[in-house]
Amino acid sequence: MPESGASRAQQERTHIPTTGTANGTGTEEPAATGTPFAEPAATEAARRTGLLVTLVLGGLTALPPLSMDMYLPALPAVTESLHAPAATVQLTLTACLTGMALGQVVVGPMSDRWGRRRPLLLGMIIYVVATAICVFAPTTELLIGFRLLQGLAGAAGIVIARAVVRDMYDGVEMARFFSTLMLISGVAPVVAPLIGGQVLRFTDWRGIFAVLTVVGALLTLVVWKWLHETLPPQDRHTGGIGDALRTMRGLLADRVFAGYMIAGSLAFAALFAYVSASPFVVQEIYGASPQTFSLLFGVNSVGLIIVGQINGKVLVGRISLDKALAFGLSVIVLAATALLLMTTGVFGDVGLVPVAAGLFVLMSAMGLAMPNTNAQALMRTKHAAGSASALLGTSSFLIGAVASPLVGIAGEGTAVPMAVVQLVCAVGAMACFLGMCRPWQRVVA
Repeated sequence: MPESGASRAQQERTHIPTTGTANGTGTEEPAATGTPFAEPAATEAARRTGLLVTLVLGGLTALPPLSMDMYLPALPAVTESLHAPAATVQLTLTACLTGMALGQVVVGPMSDRWGRRRPLLLGMIIYVVATAICVFAPTTELLIGFRLLQGLAGAAGIVIARAVVRDMYDGVEMARFFSTLMLISGVAPVVAPLIGGQVLRFTDWRGIFAVLTVVGALLTLVVWKWLHETLPPQDRHTGGIGDALRTMRGLLADRVFAGYMIAGSLAFAALFAYVSASPFVVQEIYGASPQTFSLLFGVNSVGLIIVGQINGKVLVGRISLDKALAFGLSVIVLAATALLLMTTGVFGDVGLVPVAAGLFVLMSAMGLAMPNTNAQALMRTKHAAGSASALLGTSSFLIGAVASPLVGIAGEGTAVPMAVVQLVCAVGAMACFLGMCRPWQRVVA
């Protein structure tokens, strides 16, 4: 049946490949066009900066986990200081995560229309102001509100960093760069709880937000001075909100893109269930100190970094991204199953060490799941990178925000809800990957 004019126009707007050849990663490359594409001079200059751009983009992707994880050791202290129940204090995490999700929907299309640099600088400035206000929040309700604003503004760094990578790289090279970014951004979860635990030795939880304010201000200065524009004017979208919505609708209509997006989001939700519940699981249930919790959290993040680097330096280019992704999701399912059996008492009173080992395996496998879902999804859209990145980020953070309060639904005395949420998300991610992406069909094609 011939394509309608509307369908062809939608495909041209979103640049979703409908034909092409299989590349070395087992994914489809867009069919060649009749006119060679001259790479913009700005993109070439950005590539030549190499390490500098990597560090700047790494800083932008590291800031959100820094904002979340540095605050984790302080959750029990915030509960006591503001005289609020644990479930209410956990909403400060949910609010920040929700803000990061919703902010990306706005910032992503903005960056496709006005370029990457201006929306990023605006978001960073608002982030610094919101974080500074958190220092003086007198109640839990106000802290939740300012954390929401902090997340809305911090979304700019997440979505635009991914879009900049898509502007500069493609195919296997893009997958490798995402793994490199994971090395840099993975340092934040390692260092953040350690810094947060040490800050709590000298001041209260408000000092953590003071440190984050300084970090945000320094990163804003670095972005202003060294991150150049990577989206040339001729590649920008000139339409308004309606055009942006049509672009996103076209992306969501691509079953394979949507499959990678949902699978990656559910994997992220499993990770965030751990992030949200682990301070109470490790410190309240198993009696560890804030410093011990910070150490265990750092070890888990190191595992994620190492596996991410194995993915980027060893696996990418040798096996398909889909095979690496399938293996990572399988390990996450197995680790979540083991955690559920341990927390429900099937193996008796196992103590902290086996549970920590299960969490380490689950976290490490994220080094295969997260960069490969992002790379595979973004490979399918070159000229709507901002909108595609916004959808990827928004989906991840919204599903993560839903998972966050569920881990505490049975109170502070059990880790079973955390394990249940992780297992449901892991199985769902595998089902979406197999049912929607169908990698075996694309390899045959």
